[in-house]
Amino acid sequence: MKVTGTDGKEYTIEPRAHLSKAHLRGANLSQANLVHADLSGADLADAYLDEANLMDTNLSNANLSNANLRDANLEWANLSGAHLVGANLSGAVWNDETVFPEGFEIPEMSRDLDWQDGDFGL
Repeated sequence: MKVTGTDGKEYTIEPRAHLSKAHLRGANLSQANLVHADLSGADLADAYLDEANLMDTNLSNANLSNANLRDANLEWANLSGAHLVGANLSGAVWNDETVFPEGFEIPEMSRDLDWQDGDFGL
């Protein structure tokens, strides 16, 4: 799968892809298989990552503001330092090895969660 970033570059979306600091704001990556990919520092704000397989993916310091991560697989993913304000985590799955940003309150897995300014409104 190939997508064109907001920087005009073409990016190949596949397992183990090296997409560090990629400009993918608003990209449609629904159902993408990004197992073991490096998306550290990537701009994924407003991106569609619903049902994406992000298992063991490096998302450290990525901008995931307002991203749709509905039903995404985040098992073993590294989200340290990631920006998650407004991200939709409804139905997403993770495990004890998933690394969330410092201070991020990990919600109970639920089909109806939207993270808004650090408040899940439960």
